[in-house]
Amino acid sequence: MERRELFQFALGSCAILVLSACSSTRPLPAYEPPLAKSDFQTVRTTAYTHTESDHVEFSNHNALGGELHAAAPPIRRAEVAPRAQRVDDDGDDYRQVSLSDVPLQPFSMTETRTSRRSANGSAIKRTTTTPVGTYGSAAADWSRWPAGTIFRLLSTGQIYRVDDYGWALSGRNRIDLYMATPNEMNTWGARSEPIQILKWGDPDESLRFLHGHQNYRHIRRMVLELEGKHRAAAAMD
Repeated sequence: MERRELFQFALGSCAILVLSACSSTRPLPAYEPPLAKSDFQTVRTTAYTHTESDHVEFSNHNALGGELHAAAPPIRRAEVAPRAQRVDDDGDDYRQVSLSDVPLQPFSMTETRTSRRSANGSAIKRTTTTPVGTYGSAAADWSRWPAGTIFRLLSTGQIYRVDDYGWALSGRNRIDLYMATPNEMNTWGARSEPIQILKWGDPDESLRFLHGHQNYRHIRRMVLELEGKHRAAAAMD
């Protein structure tokens, strides 16, 4: 019995080593030329959450060591429906569409509150504005959107900040939005979204941070791009 248990343990250990080797040598995602740097871009967005199998080891922490945060609720009240329209032919990419042709209502980054009070018998209208919402966490290739980049989803008004990265994002024009629950993640799916960059992160700071982690191939690819070695980054597989 003891010999059998030792044999099973040895088989299990070998399986773990094989899986680890496969994981470390799996090819990187197909390289995509970077989008033109602009304050308005249309980007393929996906979603993730901290309970996914490939993120469990990191718990609810981002690459910078802080906690992952979900974005505030959508600011636009809109005719936006769960219905989705296919973006490309592979059936894997969808965009959110309106229930009707009614334009989405405009949104503001501040919330206006109005109060009235009486002074000397006259009604005085007082208006104050306060910031609305909090930054959600987003993962991206830091050579395309450096850490600290803050952007707004134009379809919802939600604001995200890039504080994470991932293997599947290396060399790709894709942004992964953090969602608090698997249900929210699945509901978002994959969508082509127009975004507005509110603040670009510092590529030099991103490069300094990533330099110490180049034993991971997806990070090495980001480093090469940040160093301006695009051909070398594209050649990695």
